[in-house]
Amino acid sequence: MDEPEFDVFVTGTVFLDLIFTGLSRPPAGGHEVWTDGMGSSPGGVANLAVAASRLGLRTSLATAFGDDIYGEYCWHVLSELEDVDLSLARQFRNWHSPVTVSMAYDDDRAMVTHAHPPPSGPTDLIIDPPPTRLAYADMAAERATWLDRALDRGVKVFADVGWDETEVWDTDLLITRLAGCHAFVPNAGEAMAFTRTGSPGAALEVLRDWVPLAVVTAGTGGAFAADAETGETAWVPSLSVAALDPTGAGDVFLAGLMFGTLRNLSLTHRLRFAGLCAALSVRQFGGALAAPGWADLAAWWSEAKESARYARDYAFLPALIPAGEGREVRRAMATIGLGELLGDDDDHDHGTVPS
Repeated sequence: MDEPEFDVFVTGTVFLDLIFTGLSRPPAGGHEVWTDGMGSSPGGVANLAVAASRLGLRTSLATAFGDDIYGEYCWHVLSELEDVDLSLARQFRNWHSPVTVSMAYDDDRAMVTHAHPPPSGPTDLIIDPPPTRLAYADMAAERATWLDRALDRGVKVFADVGWDETEVWDTDLLITRLAGCHAFVPNAGEAMAFTRTGSPGAALEVLRDWVPLAVVTAGTGGAFAADAETGETAWVPSLSVAALDPTGAGDVFLAGLMFGTLRNLSLTHRLRFAGLCAALSVRQFGGALAAPGWADLAAWWSEAKESARYARDYAFLPALIPAGEGREVRRAMATIGLGELLGDDDDHDHGTVPS
């Protein structure tokens, strides 16, 4: 078989994330809270796309963009600065970009989102998925229409359904949507709700019968996983870091897991690498631009290897780090420097279609 054009194909919704940190107290009616911590970044599925691209994976993203300043900014950052292929993405006229405001406080966050459905969703943009080794499908609303084509070509699909706002947690529907998928990576709350169990480990025992690779992320409780293809099961603790903002950490974890899958790492090493990527991301303002690059991973290792425990647990890491210093990556800015980012020309039509 010819080498696929991409390593990872991703679908979903891109948001503009506005992140506030350092709040002295949570917002309350009638009170104004001041903070000196703010960052702006593409968010939503852009978190996964950028995190994968920064690990050197050839990444394609199918999504909808608005034709407003936010949409222009997100398109430019993803395509020009983060090397994410947007050949299957479209920009829609007179549709504003989804925006999420995230407020980090006391090791947690609260979010407010303003969005309307795009004239054409990511699934509608895809008639035939591109040649790829792995794919990510958000199937919260429905089973992706392109998924069966990808499965027929041997693509390993990592699926997500997210939090069930109805709180019905329909197990039969979930199993139907996961049919044929390689991996399912819910957080502990979602996993326990779908499996009607009381702990992440118990939830994993149920999930491992539904997909070849089941992973349950438990935040500070680490990650639990079972791989039916290799016969491995594993639990890996989380890394203790000074967290600034947890936004997007789950997406960064997934990118690390996908990278480890492509590099045929053991299950334990896949979890350790994914957890490390996620831990480094929470030290930055959330959204896509918090994802670590190889320079960040190399810097962490240069210090961590002085610890006997880390030197043992992450002894596999040096073989993954590319030779050379590695490029520095962009971080979230307090504001969007559109003129600086996009130049003064007016030609920013990226496959634009009328709404």
